[in-house]
Amino acid sequence: MILLLDTSSPTCKLTLLDGENRVYNEWEAHRELAHNLLRYLREQLESQDKTLHDISAIGAFQGPGSFTGLRIGLTVLNTLAAELSVPIVGAQGEAWEDDAIRRLQLGENDKIVMPFYGREANITTPRK
Repeated sequence: MILLLDTSSPTCKLTLLDGENRVYNEWEAHRELAHNLLRYLREQLESQDKTLHDISAIGAFQGPGSFTGLRIGLTVLNTLAAELSVPIVGAQGEAWEDDAIRRLQLGENDKIVMPFYGREANITTPRK
């Protein structure tokens, strides 16, 4: 099963692709992404009678988008790919899912997907 995930906005977009079966879901994560992403992923897998161990490849939307959302999503996906020993690829643009699927089918593996923010990150200076 291929896992495709986009965490670039407050609406998390998840697609599970198992052969010809394609299941698409959205979740309004807002500020709960870090706290609930793995739980949401497990629930979506369970709804298809699958577990994390059924994931055979991962496609990640790498941006542009929210600094925090991309950072959280890509950290989770990179960790899953390493832990499950499955390939991971990053993609951008309107057709990112199709591009990620094509790359995975060609046997590509980025090993680590880095975020593309589309501009400099706006990091506030800590107050003292």
